[in-house]
Amino acid sequence: MEIKKIGVLGAGLMGRGIAQVAAQAGFEVIMRDIEDRFVEAGLSAIDSFLTVSVEKKKMTEEQKKEVMGRIKGTTKMEDLKDVDFVIEAVSENMALKKEVFSTLDKITRGEVILATNTSSLSITDIATATKRPDKVVGMHFFNPVPLMKLVEIIRGYHTSDETVAITADLSKKFGKETVEVRKDVPGFLVNRLLIPHFLEAISLYEKGIGSKEDIDKAAKLGLNYPMGPFELMDLLGNDTTYAIIEYFFNNLDKELKWSIPYSLRSLVQAGRYGRKTKAGWYDYK
Repeated sequence: MEIKKIGVLGAGLMGRGIAQVAAQAGFEVIMRDIEDRFVEAGLSAIDSFLTVSVEKKKMTEEQKKEVMGRIKGTTKMEDLKDVDFVIEAVSENMALKKEVFSTLDKITRGEVILATNTSSLSITDIATATKRPDKVVGMHFFNPVPLMKLVEIIRGYHTSDETVAITADLSKKFGKETVEVRKDVPGFLVNRLLIPHFLEAISLYEKGIGSKEDIDKAAKLGLNYPMGPFELMDLLGNDTTYAIIEYFFNNLDKELKWSIPYSLRSLVQAGRYGRKTKAGWYDYK
């Protein structure tokens, strides 16, 4: 199956990053969100990113125009009817994802693969909203998408070998490296490694063993991490981290180790989601 046109659901941080790398790889892209203002913000963010690339002489102005010309923004789901591959990047909410996949199942051709960028939710469960569970797959990108090299390819219970192979091949055309998650478990590989790291950092902070700044410094200088855990939570979004931990708790036998820490709960209740709200564990200008 030849893939020429890719549909991206969501123009937020992840969706617009996925749309950008797809367009830079030479694919036509239809980027859809629920309101014009979200679509316009996504297109503007892509334009700004590419402008910096031109300034750094990583691409020419003409190349930038070509990339932007391959991306069409829309609020209409029906505009995705002719795409050859779909990547969903809406909020981490199972009911919403099932609604989106049910609609995609009806409007796209039967042979089209429907991929989800979920960071922790069940691929098998999402696939139940469709009549093509063999063509539903996890395609988990990392933030910021244009810079991060990894894509997790996650099998649902019914995901076919062909679907996995096509998705991995497309990821490589995007310039990414892939890992295959062979079982549909909460959090897959990366988040099952990352979330315990976050929880332990928060525990050390809440118990007064170390400050946020020193815990971040320890991770960077002692473990050679590019960012400390609190810095990374602010980059990824504390609301996203909260949602993942909550999902782990509800789907991994309600183990107490997956309980949401008080300080993280308080941040989310206060709307301090991180860099995107200019306030999280740290304050941003």
